[in-house]
Amino acid sequence: MSELTQKENPNLSERVLESVERIGNKLPDPTVLFIVLLFMVWIVSWLLSYVPFDVVDPRTGEQLLVNNLLTGAAVTEFMSVMVTNFAHFHPVGVVLVAMLGIGVAEHTGFINSALRAILNKTPQLLLTPVVILAGIASHSAADAGYVLVIPLGGVIFYAAGRHPLAGIAAAFAGVSGGFSASFLPSSLDPMLQGLSQAGARILDPAIVLNPLNNYFFTMASSFLIIGLGWYVTEKIVEPRLKNTRLDGSLEDLPTMQPLAPNERRGLQAAGIVFLLGAFILIATAWPASSPWRDATGELTSGTAPLMRSIVSLIFLMFIVPGTVYGIVAGTITSSRDLIAGMTKAMHQMAYYLVIMFFIAQFVYAFGQSNLGVLLALQGAAWLKALAMPSYLTIVGVVFITAFINLFVGSASAKWGLLATVFVPMLMQLGISPDLTQAAYRVGDSSTNIITPLMPYFPLVVVYCQRYVKNAGIGTVTAMMLPYSIIFLVTWTAFLLLYTLSGLPLGIQSSYTFP
Repeated sequence: MSELTQKENPNLSERVLESVERIGNKLPDPTVLFIVLLFMVWIVSWLLSYVPFDVVDPRTGEQLLVNNLLTGAAVTEFMSVMVTNFAHFHPVGVVLVAMLGIGVAEHTGFINSALRAILNKTPQLLLTPVVILAGIASHSAADAGYVLVIPLGGVIFYAAGRHPLAGIAAAFAGVSGGFSASFLPSSLDPMLQGLSQAGARILDPAIVLNPLNNYFFTMASSFLIIGLGWYVTEKIVEPRLKNTRLDGSLEDLPTMQPLAPNERRGLQAAGIVFLLGAFILIATAWPASSPWRDATGELTSGTAPLMRSIVSLIFLMFIVPGTVYGIVAGTITSSRDLIAGMTKAMHQMAYYLVIMFFIAQFVYAFGQSNLGVLLALQGAAWLKALAMPSYLTIVGVVFITAFINLFVGSASAKWGLLATVFVPMLMQLGISPDLTQAAYRVGDSSTNIITPLMPYFPLVVVYCQRYVKNAGIGTVTAMMLPYSIIFLVTWTAFLLLYTLSGLPLGIQSSYTFP
């Protein structure tokens, strides 16, 4: 009898998952969590404002004082800047601009056809790594991988005579387990960078981080995730699934439709336009007198127009080829279709805007209170007293993040909270915000695939039930647990080796502070 049918004797992984789900369901929504934290900051700032601390503020060289945020002046100031806090909160604008272009590319079918083109031409030997690669490539298209690549992974494995749940597992590992591994920039890059910068400015108000400060590391991580996912799928997961009987409604399963002639023409035209755009960018940036360079002739400095235009370039990278695809393929009939794609993308960002409003208020209050500086300085003093090597501190950030990820699914919510503590604390230990953010990304990605609190986890269960009726949360967790453990351990080791190598984490990145 298959393990899937032995529900009366749940295994250890299922019992652990049930406990995690039960505890996690008692937590409030992340938005409510930040509202509660905001009130806590107000109350704690009031209480600690009467406590003297023998700590020197590195920004002023004077004794650090906690500011009471419940005074009349502080309350009225908070009310007067509430709108500004949100409107000027760095992650909001950059993510929305990037999503406008991505929304058009999704709406016209450009992203859908591009991923199907990749998967349709995959030889049997490379089926697993290409499915994982498609999952990683989908990171540039927000949530497209969850609704497109994961179900297609099952379809193409089934069509190839392999177990479809192994295809779903491989795709899920690429889309979600390797969420911070990417060959192309995505909206996640500026979002995390903005929160890291907000945390870093608690100690250094003038610091500026590049949106692609982890890009080289995440690109290198893509090869690692593909290799690890390939090994786990074919050596651990698929052999375990061999005796799992398929009893779903197989006649109703979706099929991998080949590209229609209009879709093929659209992709060809979009590819030509994309390459033409890349050539124009390179040609205009190459000359020493290029307007993309800063006053000193640098392309990668913080003041260079090229670096300040990263988000705008991501926007154009999707909207222009997506529009050309739609015109040639016939999926765009009028300008209204472009606006509809952007509008749909903004609808999908509604929850993000709600939570970012409260994160912006929390970050402002946390900074104004000096609680973040106090935590950073006291925490740094404690870590220094432990005299741990910096690499152990980085490992601690990875594993703490991985644990918290089991209960709080939103990447922006977690980092909005953790960045205000981890970033300035590790800055006091000489570790840069760029490296701290990279450590967070490793921990955040690795446990996405084993927590039912991740919004798309139930959807993956439904995908599995198309093939195996009795598949449930425990099924998916037991299937994905090997990926999660191996990703977490190996990716952390890879981060440490990458750091020791001295290779740049990304553009304008560093390992140490200052």
